[in-house]
Amino acid sequence: MPQNRSNQLQPNRRQALQLAAGAAVAAQVSRSATAAPADRDTSNRRIRQSIVHWCFASHGEQWSVERTCQVAQELGYESVELISPDNLPLLQKYDLTCAIVGVPVSPGPAFMRGFNNPEFHPMLLENTKKSIDYAADNGFPNVIAFTGFSAKDVTKADGPHWSLEEGANHCVEGFKRLMDYAEQKKVNVCLEMLNSRDAEDMKGHPGYQGDHTDYCIEIIKRVNSERMKLLFDIYHVQIMDGDVIRRIREHAKYIGHVHTAGNPGRRELDDQQEINYPPIMRALQEVNYQGFVGQEFIPTGDPYKGLKEAFDICDV
Repeated sequence: MPQNRSNQLQPNRRQALQLAAGAAVAAQVSRSATAAPADRDTSNRRIRQSIVHWCFASHGEQWSVERTCQVAQELGYESVELISPDNLPLLQKYDLTCAIVGVPVSPGPAFMRGFNNPEFHPMLLENTKKSIDYAADNGFPNVIAFTGFSAKDVTKADGPHWSLEEGANHCVEGFKRLMDYAEQKKVNVCLEMLNSRDAEDMKGHPGYQGDHTDYCIEIIKRVNSERMKLLFDIYHVQIMDGDVIRRIREHAKYIGHVHTAGNPGRRELDDQQEINYPPIMRALQEVNYQGFVGQEFIPTGDPYKGLKEAFDICDV
């Protein structure tokens, strides 16, 4: 072919750049016309994810519930959990649910005064039923529960303690008195296992009686209700028991809710901690877990970035 003919058929560099730019703009317009309006509609969505409100803060100031709801909506979370019922309008405003409802305990914190102490049963039964009502009225699946601390007087760590057997018996007695109501309302009561190994504030709970998975599962089995479940907190399970994936498979039918955090330090789900979360999420899928996974880590950096990364890691 003659040289001048070849030059006529090939665009020069400027023309090539112009053509490429035009194609990129056209592709972007096409993607914009068909893409979903938010990240929440482009994820895998096989794991339903939730944000636990209490642990997220920026510059030392805890996020408001509204800020947490805004972030949840932006990042694709379906739920903000463990917030008070007076925040219901915010959940509705941002088209969110509440994966698990708290139970008020006075004086708090709730995990110290649980069902292992019969003196707390009247208060716990009354308040848990109120939380069950709130959950049932709004289509929320779960309310939380705790064994409580082993000390008979939780203000005196060196005083008399409930034995493991006594504590379990009291829990079974209290939960059985609650189950007819939970079954009627079709709401799960989820007993949370917490670690007693880490003494740093809110990273562990020395003195908590339900600090092993098998102990909590045994209580749940003895209660013998389809509405009595385990809050399987992966962070706490890793510290006290390990063998997380096998425990998920063994106890699948009892798991009503799941929490996450990186260990050690209850930090982000990043490469500075030891738990490999994607296989754990796949294990939950394998056992046909239908509940929520609540992100409950304490950020060491930007909480928004941490929540975005956690969502992506768990979105298998």
